[in-house]
Amino acid sequence: MKPPYVVTLPRARLTPYRKEVKTRILVVDGDPAVSEVVARYLERDGHEVECVGDGAEELRRALTRPPDLMVLDVTPAGLDALRVCGERPPVPVIMLTSLGEEIDRVAGLETGADDYVVKPFSPRELALRVRSVLDRARGGAVVGGTGVLRDADLVVDVDAREVRLGGAEVMLTGREFDLLAYLMRNPGQAFGRAALLHQVWGWSFGDSSTVTVHVRRLREKVEADPAQPRRIVTVWGVGYRYQPLEDAG
Repeated sequence: MKPPYVVTLPRARLTPYRKEVKTRILVVDGDPAVSEVVARYLERDGHEVECVGDGAEELRRALTRPPDLMVLDVTPAGLDALRVCGERPPVPVIMLTSLGEEIDRVAGLETGADDYVVKPFSPRELALRVRSVLDRARGGAVVGGTGVLRDADLVVDVDAREVRLGGAEVMLTGREFDLLAYLMRNPGQAFGRAALLHQVWGWSFGDSSTVTVHVRRLREKVEADPAQPRRIVTVWGVGYRYQPLEDAG
C-alpha cells in the first residue's frame, strides 16, 4: 500500500499572503494527489498556482514563464528537474523530500534548493515556508539592515541583493545570500550550525547538513580556492567564522 504523503490538518486557515501581490508558484510533482493538495493550500494563501509533472521537458516548457517560486518533489526525476532550474534565471525552490532520506535533501541543497519540507508534511507548514522563502527573495531577509558590505574585492549590496567579486556578479540563491551577509556583518565571530539555522533560516530546529551544504556552495562561489578557504573558515568543534581578507593583510 502506498504510504501517505500528506498530513491534513483540520480547520487549518491562513491569512492570504500579501493580497496586493499575486505570486505565481510552480508545483512539480509526479503524484497528482499531492499536487492537488499543495495547490489548494497555496491558492488559499493567495497565490497563483500551476502544477506540472516531474519530467524535465515539461518543466522546461513551464519555465518559459519563470515563476516566483517552485515547489519540487525530490525523486530521481525531480533532481533532474531541479538541475533544469540552473539553466534558467534563479528561482527560489522548496523541496518535498521523504522522511529519513538525508542523501536526497543534501543532493537537493547542493543543486541549489533554498528550503525543504519532509514528507509526510502539513500543507500549512509548507505554506508558511513558502512565505518565508518569498520574503527573503524579495529582500526581507533575516540578516536585516541595509547598505553595502565590502571585503577587498567582495562587495555585497544588501538593498539590491547583489554580490560582486572582482567586479563580476556572483549568482547566489536567497539562502546563500542571507548566510553570506550575516557572516560578513559579524566578522571574526564563530557560529555553530544550530545558531546559523536559527539566525539565517529562522528555524529553532533542523538538519545541520543544510548549513554545511550552503557553506560549501558559498565557498565555491566566493573563495579563490574552496578547498583552502580564507574568508569562510571552519572553526573546529564550533562551526564557521567570516575572516575578512583585509584583516589578514
